[in-house]
Amino acid sequence: MRHFLSLADFTGEELQEILELAIELKEALKAGGNRPLLKDKVLAMVFQKPSLRTRVSFDMAMRHLGGDALYLSPAEIGLGKREAIADVSRVLSRYVDAIMARVFDHEHILELARYSRVPVINGLSDFNHPCQAMADVLTILETYGDLRGLNVAFIGDGNNVAVSLMYACALLGMNFTIATPIDYEIPKEAAKEARRLAKGSGSNITFLHDPHEAVREAHVIYTDTWASMGQETETEERRKVFQPYQVNAALVAEATEDVIVMHCLPAHRGEEITDEVADGPHSVLFDQAENRLHAQKAILVRLLT
Repeated sequence: MRHFLSLADFTGEELQEILELAIELKEALKAGGNRPLLKDKVLAMVFQKPSLRTRVSFDMAMRHLGGDALYLSPAEIGLGKREAIADVSRVLSRYVDAIMARVFDHEHILELARYSRVPVINGLSDFNHPCQAMADVLTILETYGDLRGLNVAFIGDGNNVAVSLMYACALLGMNFTIATPIDYEIPKEAAKEARRLAKGSGSNITFLHDPHEAVREAHVIYTDTWASMGQETETEERRKVFQPYQVNAALVAEATEDVIVMHCLPAHRGEEITDEVADGPHSVLFDQAENRLHAQKAILVRLLT
């Protein structure tokens, strides 16, 4: 049995295999046929945070694969409050074949995995977002046909999405550059881990504060919201600090001609990204959102077969 908690737990070869499976499953779906590889399997979906893409993509993934998904709202479980996380994990894993959890605290996902008899999937935590990164990389691969040597520039907050994308780049041979305001950098332990992973693939990991320097020669420009869920009290302050990090047409023009622009959504249009860019010719935002479905189907098949 294996969990899907962080991309750093996998090798580049293993991630490549998941990507190849995602492409295969996506092509099969477009050809008109679902593959019931998870017939009669049930996924429990535990949510502390609300979600559009995570809930619908995992639910539909299980349906496409012949299984079922059970949605458990924050009020139904009260993870760590109404009932101990260890007990929730022990009980759920006797009922279902896998658990996906979207949590505030990364320690909660680790504890679920520690006590579970079945695979646990990290649907998002405050530290990382590995399912999103797999969809991101799948989108980049479909665009360019190869990953090695591509330059990925993340502009904005050194948050959970940035951490997982950095790990993906480090493992798969893409160069990762992030430009953040001072005091909003990627956590030091995550940066150290990425540099370790990058030694095996030849990837370069670079940390900057200047967004213009970061996007030079970029094949991918990626951004995310300036204030994540749980940071609402910081919204106004962050809006002031991050204004120079907006991904707009002028910034995109400084990258390569065939650059693609990515955002994990939901987007605060007019803040971290402009309408002109989000809806423009370089945008792959909605291909990226669709690929949550296909990447997660591959993750589920990998863990459950």
